[in-house]
Amino acid sequence: MYTCLKSAAPPPRTERETTLVRLVPSFSRANGLAAAAGALLPLSFAPFGAFWLAPLLIAGLFALWEGQSPRAAAERGFCFGITAFGFGTYWTYISVHGFGGTPVWLALILSAALILANAAHVALAGWLAGRCRVSAALRWCLAWPAAWLVAEWLRSWMLTGFPWLSLGYGQIDSPLRAWAPVGGVYAVSFATALTGGLLLCLLRGARQQRLIAVSVTLGLVGLTTLLLGRAWTQPDGAALSVALVQGSVPQDRKWLPEQKLPTMALYRDLSFRGPLADLVIWPEVAIPAMADGVTDYLDELQALADERGTQLLLGILTNDYERDRFHNSLISIGAAGGVYHKRHLVPFGEFFPVPDFVRNWMRLMNLPYRDVAAGASDQPPLAVGEVLLSPSICYEDAFGAEQLDFLPQSGLLVNVSNDAWFGDSIAPHQHLEIARMRALETGRAMLRTTNTGITALIGADGVVQAELPQFTPGVLRGRVQPHGGATPYVLTGNTPVILIAALLLLVAWRLDAGARRLEPG
Repeated sequence: MYTCLKSAAPPPRTERETTLVRLVPSFSRANGLAAAAGALLPLSFAPFGAFWLAPLLIAGLFALWEGQSPRAAAERGFCFGITAFGFGTYWTYISVHGFGGTPVWLALILSAALILANAAHVALAGWLAGRCRVSAALRWCLAWPAAWLVAEWLRSWMLTGFPWLSLGYGQIDSPLRAWAPVGGVYAVSFATALTGGLLLCLLRGARQQRLIAVSVTLGLVGLTTLLLGRAWTQPDGAALSVALVQGSVPQDRKWLPEQKLPTMALYRDLSFRGPLADLVIWPEVAIPAMADGVTDYLDELQALADERGTQLLLGILTNDYERDRFHNSLISIGAAGGVYHKRHLVPFGEFFPVPDFVRNWMRLMNLPYRDVAAGASDQPPLAVGEVLLSPSICYEDAFGAEQLDFLPQSGLLVNVSNDAWFGDSIAPHQHLEIARMRALETGRAMLRTTNTGITALIGADGVVQAELPQFTPGVLRGRVQPHGGATPYVLTGNTPVILIAALLLLVAWRLDAGARRLEPG
């Protein structure tokens, strides 16, 4: 009997099989709970707005990390991240396949790769947390929120960066938003993760740990209350009348030859047949052409702008013949000229980090294969009259530190985008939330114009003052007040918050190492 059982047993794993098993997260109830929590995280962001949910979910994730090895905590973080980004950024598939024309199999690979890469950063946060075995109050309330923040910050720039679903964005309507002018979205993210740690400490900590959590909570509430009433910038100069033009040209028709002239006429008529405005803004690549191919049209716009005393910002593609390349640009037409070239490009959307043989295959398959050129990092701001403008194109506004290159000298923020790439999904709502955070961080009003929405006027406090309905042509008119001065975030950027988080991790590791040395044996 023993011999039969022994012969029926599976053969021992080879070294390669053992390595593969270690690389794949094992299925467990805890990993399932982590995945369920991650699936709920997108509800804390727009358009759902359940901001209170994020600290609860982070507390749940921290509880699942408790008592685990670095590897096990990383597994649970990875499961959390897979569902969070799977449900929160599913719309990348819509843009890549639905409008980009990429084959289904390739679109699935690209979307899955993005989800996996983002989930890997949550896994990194779990691994860092697993390395911090200091006292419960310290790890829940300091070390683990710091681990989350470091991983979130790394995600914002590694492999060109994808800072979508940073915790802080979901808090744009919560009291924790008060930390944005102090330390940017990452300060809000840290405060959110800290809140989750405090909840866990209050629920599971011993009496002394709960007293510590109560003290820290009172301090966080008190400081947040003080910051909520603080005005960091002040009005500077006269208010401007603005007109934000939303053409709402369907993405699947935009580049059809027969659509070109109607699109040009639509934007011209919407802009110059209504009340006068100091500043008119069109969306990203509003005109489906290269600028040097529509010079007569641009001359007509210049004449109309001069006649009405208007400054027009126009999204269009521009050629650079000297370097044999082209840019995604925002050109200024009117009394003050100028041009801004997009600096932070979208991988696999505007440039393709692939070898030549793959690029040749893309060309043969009639897929986009030519790279857009990135603009210089030291471009000057645009202007309307005496007011300087801080420009950004598309998802450039997701990179808050890059916007600081134009501040504090600029009095207004401008973002032009084409969120038609994402259809009727949650992406445009998330993007508006990001734009609101940029306004709040800098204490500047944001003028946001998109092709199909959401076009909005955002105040210097991050509150939407007016917006147009999606998928409807129209003009959003209003008055906007330029601001001067600088928030702490404008002066320091992300550096202080990231350094504090890194220092907390280092201190936790040092304390852990010291405790180990004192252990008997």
